[in-house]
Amino acid sequence: MDNTQHLPEADSRPKRPSLTCILPAFNEAENLRHLIPELSQYLQKFSDEIELLVVDDGSQDNTAALVSALTHEYPVTLLQLSRNFGKEAALSAGIDHADGDVVLLMDSDGQHPLAVVDQFFHHWHRGWDMVYGVREDRSDESHAKRHLTNLFYKILSRSAEIDIHPDAGDFRLLDRKVVQALRQLPERSRMMKGLYAWVGFPSKAVTFQVAPRMGGSTNFRLRHLSSLALTGFTSFSSAPLRIWMLIGAGVSVLSVLYAFIIVLRTLIFGSDVPGWPTIAAGIAFLGGIQLFSVGILGEYIARIFSEVKARPLYLVGRQVSFRDRAETRDNSDDA
Repeated sequence: MDNTQHLPEADSRPKRPSLTCILPAFNEAENLRHLIPELSQYLQKFSDEIELLVVDDGSQDNTAALVSALTHEYPVTLLQLSRNFGKEAALSAGIDHADGDVVLLMDSDGQHPLAVVDQFFHHWHRGWDMVYGVREDRSDESHAKRHLTNLFYKILSRSAEIDIHPDAGDFRLLDRKVVQALRQLPERSRMMKGLYAWVGFPSKAVTFQVAPRMGGSTNFRLRHLSSLALTGFTSFSSAPLRIWMLIGAGVSVLSVLYAFIIVLRTLIFGSDVPGWPTIAAGIAFLGGIQLFSVGILGEYIARIFSEVKARPLYLVGRQVSFRDRAETRDNSDDA
């Protein structure tokens, strides 16, 4: 349901706001070579003040050198992290350094179609603070992955009491107030999709069809997805702790009932031959539950340990901006 009539800021927003486009990149030199010129030209239809903020997340190819060279020709800023911190940290670094009235998040592989940005701005001008893209089709993924993804987000949304669309991603437009809200979140273990949902604000979904990659192959593997899923559960939900507390209570009740049955049988029928298989199976079962429960507790404790250390989420190794290039040229002309 479209509740645009309840968004009072629609009329007060500038027609051509300043715009920062955040492009997290890891070994994307081949794609950025083509994406930056195309994106720079396309975004001029929405704003007179454009900045393409490329966050180089410890790339091992010539991503940093390429982007640095492009600052002479396009409104590009290179934010080079000191090492690979992961996409969630790279997105956070971009959000922390974004100056625009509106912030656009896109991947650097060219899979986010530029035509959808028109719809993003259309809804932003109508008063929506966050407009995000939702994949229209996941036929390129396996049935198992689609099923597990939907199941994960359904469980997470119910246990964490936040609504996360399973087909939404980082392709989205953020109003300045949303950016400022995200900057206030201090946690180190991050799942950005959960944080977008947690801060709230009026949000609008826009469906789109994922385009083929311009070049190269994806750097997001099953290991990264599994780690991100675990971060999502431990960061936004205490349900695993509660579930295993209930399981522990249930097993304790069953154990007491079983002990009561053994006592009754002994009083009525006398002592049987010692049933070591039953005892061994019971010990193994309870031991397995205890170890699994301790593992869940350990995961939460590890998150607490990471937060208590309060290390920076990322470190910037170098920053090169088209603004610095322009100032250098102006100073040379004045001299």
